[in-house]
Amino acid sequence: MRRLLVVFCLMVSIPAFLYPNTIAMAKDRFDYEQTGKAIWDIPTSRPLVALTFDDGPHPIYTEKIMQVLNQYEAKATFFVTGAQVEKLPGVLKELSRHGHEIGNHTYHHFSMGNMSKSVLRAEIKQTEKKIFEVTGVYPRLFRPVEGYYDDVIIETAAEEQYQVIMWSWHQDSRDWANPGVGNIIQNVLPNIHSGDIILFHDAGGKRLQTIQALEVIIPALIEDGYELVTVSDLIKLTNHWTLFDHL
Repeated sequence: MRRLLVVFCLMVSIPAFLYPNTIAMAKDRFDYEQTGKAIWDIPTSRPLVALTFDDGPHPIYTEKIMQVLNQYEAKATFFVTGAQVEKLPGVLKELSRHGHEIGNHTYHHFSMGNMSKSVLRAEIKQTEKKIFEVTGVYPRLFRPVEGYYDDVIIETAAEEQYQVIMWSWHQDSRDWANPGVGNIIQNVLPNIHSGDIILFHDAGGKRLQTIQALEVIIPALIEDGYELVTVSDLIKLTNHWTLFDHL
């Protein structure tokens, strides 16, 4: 009864239109977290947060975002698509050179509903190859497209030795909708908690609002005592249990 009550509360507290795919699976989140195969956020009292960016790299926006991050000596994790890496290897190399983390976000950014294991594995491996060719580092973090997850996605990623990284349910900046700079800021700062993983985008549309919002969000977080780290550092610094503890 307690489990059902918790799941029900979570489902009604998050508007369904924000997560049309993941809400149907919300009851499974806790099962996946217990296996260490997927992470949404990390409960901790340490003032650490992870900024993440999806869908890049982009020839303009990724570099501008990197400039803001570097200005404040903040680190972030970029979940990139193989197709974009193939077009813009130089941008990815710069991200890696400046100490930002690179994650796998599939090759084509296809919708993942009902995706077969063989297709997903090919998407992951193609992107992995492109990232390694540019950075010399194999990515070990994977974020599914649009946050969609099911047994096939979680298990296939695990079989390929990837840690699935989602984002904190209360930390979707909604920058993908271009809701205005002020709204992006309000979607992040009032809801911040230690251990949060925050969702932004550096490609997939116009991201000037994202850049302008980051110019406010990043210094505000630092002023409040938060350290902005990569997802992997967030895991390591909190001694969080993950898939890799099995390997």
